[in-house]
Amino acid sequence: MKIRKAVFPVAGLGTRFLPATKSSPKEMLPLIDKPLVQYVVEEAVASGIEQILFVTGRNKRSIEDHFDIAVELEAHLYDKGKALELSHVRELAEMVDIFYVRQRQALGLGHAILCARDFIGDEPFAVLLGDDIIDSETPCLKQLMETYQRQGGSVLALEQVPMESISSYGCVAATKLSERDFQVTDMVEKPKREEAPSDMAIIGRYVLTPRIFALLEQQEPGKGGEIQLTDAILKLSHQEKVYGCLFEGLRHDCGDKLGFLKATVDMALKRDEFKEDFEKYLRQRLSFDCCR
Repeated sequence: MKIRKAVFPVAGLGTRFLPATKSSPKEMLPLIDKPLVQYVVEEAVASGIEQILFVTGRNKRSIEDHFDIAVELEAHLYDKGKALELSHVRELAEMVDIFYVRQRQALGLGHAILCARDFIGDEPFAVLLGDDIIDSETPCLKQLMETYQRQGGSVLALEQVPMESISSYGCVAATKLSERDFQVTDMVEKPKREEAPSDMAIIGRYVLTPRIFALLEQQEPGKGGEIQLTDAILKLSHQEKVYGCLFEGLRHDCGDKLGFLKATVDMALKRDEFKEDFEKYLRQRLSFDCCR
């Protein structure tokens, strides 16, 4: 079955970026000239997604505004003859059908996905987390969707990470099926280094079958008192096969300040309009620091 729908859980408070996120969602933090969430929406659209559901919370109205029609702004840009800027603004409102539901309590990622049950219905769907910006030739989600078509079950995005960082992730034990496809046999949410089953971390992209909803509904709170998606997927793996896709691409962890800074540099160096000047500046800055 074709995967048409995607869920974006965006109800988090973004406390690691305070005070910037006190009044503005972390998903709207600008990475050069686009908010983080736009990069992820563009990835979903490029992968063939037709409908998106944002699971929102308080103070997330700016996300809705960003992807809505902006009549006054469009009229202003038209009057000023700013055709390029006008096309960019219009594209936002036209790129995909977007819907919204409110997560009334901060009960974890699993609960946020459960809020999408009526929207998804009885079909497989994608989940994308806005903290992970993935720069890849083939969109990361599309790689997962291709694994789903090959294997016929839920798929998790996997990345090998240093073992000293594994406690920041859910991680898996898995059997290798091909160069990029794995069958997941066990999952642990944020394990201690010595308890981690491997160095393969679960990254913020998923393709899930609708059977996950019944499991999330029964799921008891796990670490942090939250309903953990990882716990429900582990139970799902006991009912049907769950797979992992070791995706190709460069992931930027934009939920982390250092990761956000690295993403800004890397993405800026890919932009033709200021790549040369920016690279020259960085070289001068590094040379200056070395001479101090």
